[in-house]
Amino acid sequence: MKGNEAMAESAIRAGCRFFFGYPITPQTEVSAYMSKVMPKIGGLFLQAESEVAAINMVYGASSAGARVMTSSSSPGISLKSEGVSYLCGSDLPAVFANVERGGPGLGSIQPSQSDYYQATRGLGHGDFHVLVYAPSTVQETADLIYMAFDKADEYRMPAMLLTDGMIGQMMEPVVLPDPIEKLPEKPWATNGTGMKRVHNISNSLYLDAQKLEDIVVNREKRYDKIRATEQKYEAYRTEDAEIVVVAFGASARISRNAVDAAREEGIKAGLFRPISLWPFPNDALLEIAKSARTFLSVEMNMGQMVDDIRLAIHDTRDVNFFGHTGGVIPQSSEVLACIQKLEAGEHVHMVPFHSRYTGGDQ
Repeated sequence: MKGNEAMAESAIRAGCRFFFGYPITPQTEVSAYMSKVMPKIGGLFLQAESEVAAINMVYGASSAGARVMTSSSSPGISLKSEGVSYLCGSDLPAVFANVERGGPGLGSIQPSQSDYYQATRGLGHGDFHVLVYAPSTVQETADLIYMAFDKADEYRMPAMLLTDGMIGQMMEPVVLPDPIEKLPEKPWATNGTGMKRVHNISNSLYLDAQKLEDIVVNREKRYDKIRATEQKYEAYRTEDAEIVVVAFGASARISRNAVDAAREEGIKAGLFRPISLWPFPNDALLEIAKSARTFLSVEMNMGQMVDDIRLAIHDTRDVNFFGHTGGVIPQSSEVLACIQKLEAGEHVHMVPFHSRYTGGDQ
């Protein structure tokens, strides 16, 4: 299946019965799949008049206790960011996917990872976080979106699947999860009392400043628990690695090949792949830093994950960077060349500048 289709089918198997969205490349297959399947299983697909409308429909369905999802691509997620803040302010679970494309602005429709800051730092106003998962295969796309619904319900907060046009459009074999048999109870939902309990209200507005502070501080305690228990990662050939490549999503697929090629040359290289971007897997990366000599962040952006790596390892090692942006995909040979430079004692911090855009050599 395509990554986008696997995502949609796995969400349905996780109990999602409401999808509200608006078309945008390269995620439109998610909406197209939902539009065909949802009516057949008693679910609802609705193409809203805008991204803003779609995310507020998500708010409404979530407040009533439904498992609900939306998806978009980079500029569409920007439009949804206010609604995400409302979801977090009301402690409502929901799942949304960002199949990233180049930016800023309308940018391009090619794969990118330039929404890392948006996903992990600035997905709306206020003091809040969302769970962020970054798949690197179609299989993992299906697995992580399924898990995202459970985690969103467990912690009463939105969860994001941060993928990109490369993984969303590629086709790979996939084993789909079994359909969920029973959804969790939601005693907080605004779905009618049956005269058996008090009325529930979904709200994010507090006129008393002290009350709002108390709620935000209490929510932060929940985030502390998530930081302690929900860090997810993959470590590949890092046991004796002196040069550790850190990459997520599509960049990790490319970097793995480069690490294998470096090993064939006798270079002790390894790959650390964050699967949860929030919470970032600080603990495992810090442990690896005890034996590593240097780090290389490989991203399809201008180096947005570099600071998180530095923070994780307490700035005890150099963190180099190599990447492409705008929809240009790094090549394994380029990553290998960076590893070779680091092995030779050089530093790497660059985004290649292509001479074909300037008419001269750079």
